[in-house]
Amino acid sequence: MFIKFDVFGKRMSVQRKDGEWLLFRESNTGVRARIYEVVIPPDLEENELATYLADIFHESASEKNSSVVKLG
Repeated sequence: MFIKFDVFGKRMSVQRKDGEWLLFRESNTGVRARIYEVVIPPDLEENELATYLADIFHESASEKNSSVVKLG
């Protein structure tokens, strides 16, 4: 199961696998690419993911895209 987010205008998803959180970049065509540079702490709860992503990617914020939103 993938949890999808709009992260300051960029589509990303997070998957829980073998006790770890894996982060992916989502394309407009449905292609998913793993982001290895960002490690999400394994003890983070699902309801904390949006805040964590906002902290990590805050430099991408703009007037038009000023938040991290869980999709669906």
